[in-house]
Parts: sequence; structure tokens; C-alpha cells
Amino acid sequence: MPALVIAVGILGLLIGSFLNVVIHRVPLGESVVRPRSRCPQCGAELKERDNVPVVSWLLLRGRCRSCHAPISVRYPLVELGTGLIFAAVAWWCGLSWQLPAFLYLAAIGVALSAIDLDVRRLPDAIVLPSYPVVLVLLLLPAAVEGRWSDLLHAVVTGAALYLFYLVLRLVYPAGMGFGDVKLAGVLGMYLGWVSWPLAIVASFAAFLIGGVVGIVVIVVTDGGRKTKVPFGPFMILGAFLALFFGQPVVDWYASAIGL
Repeated sequence: MPALVIAVGILGLLIGSFLNVVIHRVPLGESVVRPRSRCPQCGAELKERDNVPVVSWLLLRGRCRSCHAPISVRYPLVELGTGLIFAAVAWWCGLSWQLPAFLYLAAIGVALSAIDLDVRRLPDAIVLPSYPVVLVLLLLPAAVEGRWSDLLHAVVTGAALYLFYLVLRLVYPAGMGFGDVKLAGVLGMYLGWVSWPLAIVASFAAFLIGGVVGIVVIVVTDGGRKTKVPFGPFMILGAFLALFFGQPVVDWYASAIGL
């Protein structure tokens, strides 16, 4: 298990480097494949040695090799964060057929969180293709391990969570974007695959954490009630908290009410 966690963590560092490109280019409608990574200030193409996750930023002391313009600390943080999340997913899943599916969730979770914080939007270019991608990735363990009922639960829970967020959107449009609704369906598939009650835990955690952070932001910035805080990152955080730690909560509640 330690070897798997380390190997997947290193993979996460590499994926995190690519996610930096996704985070920067997708909101602009640009290709994430071409051109090669360049300095946004001077346009100099980054050399291979300057693309080593985290290490290159440290060696360059956070500045472009060509023009010495500062490079945001977010780049190594995204790389390091992706590596840590990948390692956590590997620790939770172990070497299993479902591991690729949850690594995909980790990757899009990082990208969508950063983009939502940047531009207050969850791009369809990432969210919508995730529906068929997740279904295919979950179809693999369903077919190999005979987990067809879990796949059905994933689809049903995804649809249910989508409808729940859609109702919230229709009731109070100013409080939630339609991108959050579409993301809910993707997260619901993952939660339903593991255990459908986790969708309740994830939603509760998202609203609780989002509410607390929103209040803090309003107080600190003195922005008033109209201050907008992106909800996507809290939905993703709530989903991961539910996946990693939510089952004991579900078991406790079930025993408390005599189920």
C-alpha cells in the first residue's frame, strides 16, 4: 500500500502540472494541448527543466527564467495539492478497479475549484464530458467485479442530486449557479456508487462549510450580503469529506434511529 500511495502521489504531481494549464486556458476557451506552456509576461516557451512540478518553481525562486517576472505561488500549490489528493485517494481506494474513476474526480475537483475561485464559473467544457467519462470509468469495476447494483445506485443518485440542486436553483436563482447544478449530478454518481446516503452527508457538509466561510468573508471584507462566494469548491470538498469520512456518520445515524 505505501508504494501505491507514493507512486500515485507522484503521478498527481505530474497531473497537477497539466491542471495548471487547464485552469488557465479553459476559461479563456483556449486549447490545453497547444501551444506549449509559455510565460504569460514575456511569452518565452518554458523548457522541460522548468516544468518539473514544484521543484522548478523552487529552483527558479518563483520567477521566469527569461524575464524574471514573478510566477504565482498557486502553480506549485496546485501541483502539490493534486499530488496529496491523489495519494489520499490511493490510500482510500487501494489497488482496485475503481481507483481510476476516483483519481479522475480528484483531477477535475482541483481544476474546477480553482477555476470557480478565479472566474466564478464551472465550465461546461469540463463538467459535461465528465458524465460519460465517469460512467465509463465506473463501468469497468461494475463489469469486472459484478457491481451492477452499485452502478445503478450511481446513476440514480446522480440524477437525484441533480434534481435537488435544480430545485434549489429554481427557488433561489441568486444563491446558486446552473454550473453547480450540473456538477451535482457528477458528484452524485460517485457518492451513489459508494453509498447513496453519502450524498446527504456531502450536501450537508457543503452547505455548512460554505455558509461558515461565506459569513467570514462577509465580515472580513465588509461586503454585505451581496458578496458572492463560489459554491463549487465547497461541493467538491463536501463530496470528498463524505467519501473519506462519511460512512461512520451514516452508520451512527442509522443506529440512532434504529435502522
